[in-house]
Amino acid sequence: MMPPCRFLLALPLVAFLGVAGAAAQTAPSVSPVVVELFTSQGCSSCPASDQQLGELAKRPDVLPLSLHVDYWDYIGWKDPFASPANTERQRGYARSLKQRYVYTPEMVFGGIAHDPGYEPAKVARLLRKVLDHAGPRVMPVLTRTADKGVTIAVPETKVPAPCDVWLVTFDRQHQTKVKRGENQGALLTNYNVVRSIEKLDTWDGDAESWTVRADRLAAGEAVAVIVQQAAHGRIIGAARLDPPK
Repeated sequence: MMPPCRFLLALPLVAFLGVAGAAAQTAPSVSPVVVELFTSQGCSSCPASDQQLGELAKRPDVLPLSLHVDYWDYIGWKDPFASPANTERQRGYARSLKQRYVYTPEMVFGGIAHDPGYEPAKVARLLRKVLDHAGPRVMPVLTRTADKGVTIAVPETKVPAPCDVWLVTFDRQHQTKVKRGENQGALLTNYNVVRSIEKLDTWDGDAESWTVRADRLAAGEAVAVIVQQAAHGRIIGAARLDPPK
């Protein structure tokens, strides 16, 4: 197995499956573990981790997300799903997790641990680490509105400090024939491909809700919400909602 590819970017040193439709998503008893894979179609080390993320996508207790970074785009192949926002999120984790560099592939587990993510045994161990981690947890509930927007509700929860609420849209699967670069000739399959990620609000633990209009959500995309301690800290809750039918 090829080692992960490192990039010395400018870094400071310092759910279960939702039910789509107008009805509210049934709240699971445990928040899914969020696994974020920072990947690129231009990186020859990434397909094995992409495949592992696809296996995680079959599990109802995991919310796996594929965030394609843009710093590989100059090496022969421009990843159609790469975005500066994904790269900036990875840089945020590098600061929070005290990494000297960012690399691909990189799986971040619950905001508290990272690994290349191509060895199933290590993935299983880090999933367990997230589940065993002490601290507050919150269960967001997503509801599809009549105009195909989304309402996000969080119950009152005692948290030690305000948390960031992230709104994510993603496509469940894409296949791409790569014509140039390190993966030239490969037919790559990417799962739960993030199309947008934005900070929706800061939450202080009081019961609260937000409504996102349909025109902010691209047609056909699934939606997720992530509640995370500030500055890319531990993820304390998440939920997802499939595209409207």
